[in-house]
Amino acid sequence: MESETAVKRLAAIAQGARLEVFRLLVKVGPKGMAAGDIARALRVPANTLSAQLLVLSNAGLVRARRDGRSIIYAINFEAMRDLLVFLTEDCCGGRAEMCAPLAGIASRATCSKPKRGEQHEAPARSRRRR
Repeated sequence: MESETAVKRLAAIAQGARLEVFRLLVKVGPKGMAAGDIARALRVPANTLSAQLLVLSNAGLVRARRDGRSIIYAINFEAMRDLLVFLTEDCCGGRAEMCAPLAGIASRATCSKPKRGEQHEAPARSRRRR
């Protein structure tokens, strides 16, 4: 990932309302959530939510798909993983012992197991150039 992309993604979640939307969609998972349901869950006006979703979409962190009359928004987990990899790729100058606490934090993440017939995306892989 290029620095410019990382900055754009970090800027997108560096605002309180957008961070709330992002975190809600992470919790919902790959199935996503209709825009109206997001607005009700976060108690925000639809036009305000629309602006927040646009910024997150432009940063590549959120994807939208049409389902009948609704637009369903879901986290782009690949973009989220790429950002996390970018942030930690050269952790502490290559001293693995300094990054050990990050592994502990990641292991505490509460990801649900996929339901029957549902697939979660593959884990992140470093795209580091050698």
